[in-house]
Amino acid sequence: MKSLMLLWIKLAEESASRCHTSATMDCKTVQGRFKHEGLSFLTITLPEFGKDLQKGLERGQVDRDLFQGFTWRAGLPVFLRGFLDRVFDRNSGELLDEPCVHAIQCIRQLTLSFAKISLPCSDARERDAFRGYIECEKEVRTADHNLSSSNLEDFRRVSATLFASMFSQVDRKIYNYELMPKHGPGATADKMRGNAKYRLRTWTDRLENIFPAGEYLLPNWSFMDEYGDVDHLEPGSEIPCKVISVPKTQKTPRIIAMEPTAMQYAQQAVLEAILESIGRNDYLSKFLGFDDQEPNQLMAKEGSQRGNLATLDLSEASDRVSNQHVRNLLINHPYLHEAVDACRSRKAEVPGHGVIRLAKFASMGSALCFPFEAMVFLTIIFLGIERDLNSPLDRRTFKKYVDKVRVYGDDLIVPVDHVSSVVSMLDTFGCRVNTGKSFWTGKFRESCGKEYYNGSDVSIVRVRRVFPTHRKHVPEIISMVSLRNQLYFAGYFETVEWLDSLITKMIRHFPNVATSSSVLGRHSFNDHFDRHRYDVFLQRPQVKGYVVTSRLPSDPLDGSGALLKWFLKRGTLPFADRNHLERAGRPHAVDIKLRWANSY
Repeated sequence: MKSLMLLWIKLAEESASRCHTSATMDCKTVQGRFKHEGLSFLTITLPEFGKDLQKGLERGQVDRDLFQGFTWRAGLPVFLRGFLDRVFDRNSGELLDEPCVHAIQCIRQLTLSFAKISLPCSDARERDAFRGYIECEKEVRTADHNLSSSNLEDFRRVSATLFASMFSQVDRKIYNYELMPKHGPGATADKMRGNAKYRLRTWTDRLENIFPAGEYLLPNWSFMDEYGDVDHLEPGSEIPCKVISVPKTQKTPRIIAMEPTAMQYAQQAVLEAILESIGRNDYLSKFLGFDDQEPNQLMAKEGSQRGNLATLDLSEASDRVSNQHVRNLLINHPYLHEAVDACRSRKAEVPGHGVIRLAKFASMGSALCFPFEAMVFLTIIFLGIERDLNSPLDRRTFKKYVDKVRVYGDDLIVPVDHVSSVVSMLDTFGCRVNTGKSFWTGKFRESCGKEYYNGSDVSIVRVRRVFPTHRKHVPEIISMVSLRNQLYFAGYFETVEWLDSLITKMIRHFPNVATSSSVLGRHSFNDHFDRHRYDVFLQRPQVKGYVVTSRLPSDPLDGSGALLKWFLKRGTLPFADRNHLERAGRPHAVDIKLRWANSY
């Protein structure tokens, strides 16, 4: 862990040089507090400092409620004073007329680098997270109860104007039995993995009404003799989704849910139909993002420069979209409504709290969680805009807001002119805006992993794992090489040189390669790549270096399951892995092997 503190010192010294100041006292402060507080100083305390900087940029001044736990002198903290003095006035704490963008980025780099490092939380924090999941469920029920009939009527009207055409297309596909399900590689509540999922023989009565087991679990009806092995579960005996925690920050874990295999299988069928229909829609695809974050990022940049667009972030976004929201969204589309309801888990098993009945639509882990939360949020945004305009919206009005409104998960872009009304409407429907990560009054904006101040990119490089101490620490080595290359392109060349010395102690071959090379190597701005030999067949230079490898678990599949897997394959190309019927699923571990590979 000491190496992480040394990394901070290297970053601080180079950042100070970049901003023409000194970080000597800052380094002493970090060394002293790291010694007494441990790693949590880097992963919890410093990130709070970074978040307070963003609040100060949003407010236009630093108040005494910010930067708690740090010594102050005049109107600013003493810590990182050389950087802060280039952003705020030390006497008044007010934002300078022309704050140094480099200083803003350096402060963010020094305080937020370790915020999302992959480390387990304490047991107490994990229990608090599960308790918060239960409390959130209670709040969703309360919000549903408090919604007025007029609010729901407006919600249905606006959502129908937005989505009726798209939902009707999906409705017809379901009516004509045109949906094609698929299995994913992830874990499930009933612990089925890899090829074993194609031998699924557990179905539910709710699914049977719209996804007949004979059509979805068997390759064709010539395998009718296997239909007798299908176990149909009544609603009361269905397998609940399983709520688990995964690493997010050391302060709190991320809470997700693993769906039963049958539910996930059907959800993927509905998901594919919805995404295809949205992609063909002339304006919905401009409002909703599912696989491309760049439009949100560019709009955040515009908002930071022109002040016309706000970036909103929602807390517990997935868990606060209620089933009632989705039911009202689909009220005029009976087949889609029935399909979505059939593949939704109604109960969840929460550690320490047993099995509970869900008021929320779905937690992260459901294939339908992401698209439906986005559609619910988009509807609420336009409800807020409509309330502000005091005039009903139609499709012509919606199109005026292309490039002004966009939703990507819980990252929302809305016009600043309507932000108060939108925030109020989100609150009315039980959604909670994270004010610490939402910006609309200053020149700072963030969305989808990119941060901007007055049009300048102030995004940072994050440390994702602790540093390796042995060659066997493969994920840590891979992460360290990635960190090195990201810092290089961020301009931290002296820190990169120090990291190179640590990496070469772990792996003796660390060549200069292109970003497209499979070799773990040094990336750079120039095109001078190492060349150890020449491949006469591909006519490309090759280097000797370490390549990431993994071996899929043994999971043989034959008979009807193998045939079903072939029928469910998308596209006309053959399977990428010729051994897919022998090995499947996610690898238990990754390794790095020394071998020859292309330099670029």
